[in-house]
Amino acid sequence: MQWANALSTQPSLEAALTEVVETALSQLGPVEESAAVDLALIFVSAAFASEYPRIVPLLQTLLPARVLVGCSGGGIVGGGAEIEDMPAVSLSLAMLPNVEIFPFHLEADDLPDLDAPPHQWEQTLGVSQRSQPQFVVLADGFSSKISELLQGLDFAFPSSTKVGGLASGGRRPEGNALFLNDKLYRTGTVGVALSGNIAVDAVVAQGCRPIGEAMTISQAERNVVLGLNEQQPLKALQEMVKQLSDEDRDLVRNSLFAGMVMDEFKEHPEPGDFLIRNIIGIDPRTGAIAVGDRLRSGQRLQFHLRDARTSDEDLRYVLRRYCQERNRQERAATPDGALMFSCLGRGEYLYGKSNHDTQVFENALGEVSMGGFFCNGEIGPVRGTTFLHGYTSVFALFHPRDEIGID
Repeated sequence: MQWANALSTQPSLEAALTEVVETALSQLGPVEESAAVDLALIFVSAAFASEYPRIVPLLQTLLPARVLVGCSGGGIVGGGAEIEDMPAVSLSLAMLPNVEIFPFHLEADDLPDLDAPPHQWEQTLGVSQRSQPQFVVLADGFSSKISELLQGLDFAFPSSTKVGGLASGGRRPEGNALFLNDKLYRTGTVGVALSGNIAVDAVVAQGCRPIGEAMTISQAERNVVLGLNEQQPLKALQEMVKQLSDEDRDLVRNSLFAGMVMDEFKEHPEPGDFLIRNIIGIDPRTGAIAVGDRLRSGQRLQFHLRDARTSDEDLRYVLRRYCQERNRQERAATPDGALMFSCLGRGEYLYGKSNHDTQVFENALGEVSMGGFFCNGEIGPVRGTTFLHGYTSVFALFHPRDEIGID
């Protein structure tokens, strides 16, 4: 398995595509002229929005690839850098021996009902659960019904890893671009299912830290917490805030989140055990708290805070834990290739400097060919269930399946 990545910041689309193709191909080393790259992943800055229709035809003249998939991004990741608010193209190439690639494009109306049996999802995607596929999913947030898609994928392919993100850069419907082989799509979802001698590890950094203690939701209706530890949720929150430092009390005003404990049997949850969701409203009259996801009585909730320091510490923690697990299982020192799907709310906006997450990643795992983009929502698993996240960096790490897998 070989991976390569190249980044270009040339303002000319032709020059940028030529540069990334030549650079990435050179990294793969000698390749027979008759051989085609198995998989190409292209991420293109919104600065080229007016030229999206030209990208696939230009690439076809420059690059023989069996499967091409990609999308537009408000920021682009590649070459060890994160490029925001300027023209950029990132191209990842992979030679994948003994790997089958199943590309797909789905419109929202193509999705089976959520109560449909698994074989209908297999037929829709053209891949069998028996082949243990790994999924890279790129979707348009305006039109894809992405939450229903992820639920269906988890139902039909429960042991498969699903990673990806929502295309960004477009501010209105049909403003984003999705690329698949020789087509440009403005709606729906594109992606690939990879089966055979390939595995994908997902590292999800949600950028928050818990405060106070985990509390039990004693009453809930849809996404609204009506009771928390048998009292009004707002009162429970206020009592917890009294115990915080002055610095954390300041953060509560504009950086407060809810973390749902994903392992009900874990008495002392740690970072990575929570699904982080926005707090979207508080009713001071009833004390109810609305959260950006469905809830149920009996779940445990712990409030979280987010700032640049916390996000940095969380990223280092989850990458360190991943590396420790690789070492424990006597895995290779680094994966063969990687993709990074990061929130538009991270990067320079959060840290006040560029290239933060890519540099932390490189410090933890060494030099890995990694492409990616800044998303309108990031796709990755928490405790075995796939979610659409915000303010998150999701790393997809590719390696041969014949290595020992990580749970």
